[in-house]
Amino acid sequence: MTTPAPLDDAHLATRRITRLSVGVAVVLIALKAFALGASGSVSILASLTDSALDLVASLATFFAVRWAATPPNSDYRYGHGKGEALAALVQAGLVFASAVFIGWEALQRVLDPRPVTAGAWATGVVVASIVITAGLVWMQTRALKTSGSLAVAGDRAHYAADLAANAVVLVGVVSGAFLGAPGLDAAAGLVVAVWLFWGAVGMLRAAADHLLDRAAAADDLAAITRAVLEDPRISGVHQLRTRMAGQVMMIQMHVDLDPALTLEAAHAIMVEAETRVLSHYPAADLLIHADPRGVGQAHGVHAETPPGRQDVAPSEPDIAAEAAQAPAPPKGPWS
Repeated sequence: MTTPAPLDDAHLATRRITRLSVGVAVVLIALKAFALGASGSVSILASLTDSALDLVASLATFFAVRWAATPPNSDYRYGHGKGEALAALVQAGLVFASAVFIGWEALQRVLDPRPVTAGAWATGVVVASIVITAGLVWMQTRALKTSGSLAVAGDRAHYAADLAANAVVLVGVVSGAFLGAPGLDAAAGLVVAVWLFWGAVGMLRAAADHLLDRAAAADDLAAITRAVLEDPRISGVHQLRTRMAGQVMMIQMHVDLDPALTLEAAHAIMVEAETRVLSHYPAADLLIHADPRGVGQAHGVHAETPPGRQDVAPSEPDIAAEAAQAPAPPKGPWS
């Protein structure tokens, strides 16, 4: 498990890599537009369309990561981190549109093949695109190790798909220009369309998980629980809940303490537990609630936890079912 970098370093890494992403997209569009004009290849057209949408997606990411880094305010108390997930949704939609357009154009060329001209220029441009894109993906991978940004991950996903797509385009251009098989060029365009569609599905799934507050991975939950239970004065962890807001992990939990502790002593234990968790997740937003050992929370919000240390995070209780078992409030004459 990689320890996340401080939040300021993560934001700096995302800003740098998104600037580079926009610059790369502009260069690739210029190169592929030239190659399309010279060759008329449907594979090049597919790749050019993809790069144009890459530019739109990269611009969306460029602005989204900056907005997501804005500190919390009175209107957005949890910050703006989910703006990255919104950017990933935009990226997925654009890639879906690109796949449909490219697939339609390639299908037309399958039915009506056209020769590929200026094959040498087209091949050179595709090779250059592969080299430039590979360099960007490598740098995005490094940035992700620092930031864990969902928006950058989405950006890298479609550029990584571009690498494979450009390899297919290269096959199509070479087949159409040098092997006299323009139908293969159109077939390569269809392969690119299918590849883009599959990549969009992956981006959509990741963004949906983020927006719907999917819990952190089991390894993270176990690491959080172990960090809290390093103190023998904490006898149990329950109601552990996690979700992501951009690059910030929101963590909430209840812990069991000796009911005889003073408020000051319990507070000191909580602060030490928070420090241990933050040593693993420095960008986390952490809230720990102390429960007297052996006493369930009032009003049936969660079941009483038996005494004893829990080394793994338990599943969340069925709140609605337990609330239904709680004692009903007394009824007055006007009920």
